[in-house]
Amino acid sequence: MTTQRIYLDYNASTPVDPAVAAAMMPFLEDRHGNPSSGHWASIEAKAALETARGQVAALLGCHDDEIVFTSGGSEANNLAIKGVFLAGRDKGDHIVTTQIEHPAIIEPCRFLERLGAWLTYLPVDGAGRIDPDDLRKAITPRTILVSVMHANNEVGTIQPIEECARITHEYGIPFHTDAAQSVGKVPSNVSQLGVDLLSIAGHKVYAPKGIGALYVRRGLSIEPLIHGAGHERGRRAGTESALLAVGLGKASELARNLAPMDQARILRDHFWQRLRQQFGNRVALNGHPVHRLPNTLNASFVGRIGTEILTQLDGIAASTGSACHSGRIELSPVLQAMGIAPQVGMGAIRFSLGRGTTRSEIDTVVERLIEILDHEA
Repeated sequence: MTTQRIYLDYNASTPVDPAVAAAMMPFLEDRHGNPSSGHWASIEAKAALETARGQVAALLGCHDDEIVFTSGGSEANNLAIKGVFLAGRDKGDHIVTTQIEHPAIIEPCRFLERLGAWLTYLPVDGAGRIDPDDLRKAITPRTILVSVMHANNEVGTIQPIEECARITHEYGIPFHTDAAQSVGKVPSNVSQLGVDLLSIAGHKVYAPKGIGALYVRRGLSIEPLIHGAGHERGRRAGTESALLAVGLGKASELARNLAPMDQARILRDHFWQRLRQQFGNRVALNGHPVHRLPNTLNASFVGRIGTEILTQLDGIAASTGSACHSGRIELSPVLQAMGIAPQVGMGAIRFSLGRGTTRSEIDTVVERLIEILDHEA
């Protein structure tokens, strides 16, 4: 019997939307011009590039010239963190971030510490949220950047970005948010959020891998990571890919419609209700019960090991933040920062839903979990 394949790992990566693939196809076939060349073949490539830039800008509610195309979310985060630090070293050397950021923020910060940067990692509460008062207390005259993720990739908790941005702006400090998980799921208008920099990852919004973008507010100076010719208004050297930019542009156009996330929220809540009905106190919710991505359910099967459960869920794609080193399972750093007890956190599995998820798939996963957990109970 063939095992049914069910994909519930949309926070890790999304499929390319058919409309995105169709928009990209001409650039795989014959529209191969370099956008920076000065002849007929470059004109259509340049036009497509700028149309895509406008589509991303429309999604975020910003100006076209505030969008920098990158190779993905990690590069966008690195450009924001390192770019602001290197451009502002004469003003200070202190950066504030949180303990639950994605490695694409944590690792650049650790790298800058080796260059003399001073980092403050804000704690979070049991639901994964920071306290804006902690941010205010962390700011010093040497602070040159604050970076707080919009929504956590593991538990889906949404941070109070608007309040945090207001605080940093009281002190004239730029504010960055990693919005890789939130764009296309919740409103991400940069003016409403109050941010100065915002990162996007294409493969989280039904665009291909290998493309992302960084919003940089007009007037904010950043040092490029990649030096060379003056591409992307001097902020990122390298021949632009009209192919990938078109993909992100079309995906951004589609992402302005948040209606599919209303359906995802309904399915997610149905999923959680069924788990609670079946397993009672043997299952626990990780993350904020309200301020959470509509598609994300991080549930702990108490006293169990999440990775072992996933192994038995053959054909079902989901993930766990736990790491395995030399046969030893380690608690997810995010859940550890949240103060989740090991006997709870070690059983965590993140189920993340997408546009293609159905109620039948959710019910199938629940039945599979019942077979695995109740059979062994």
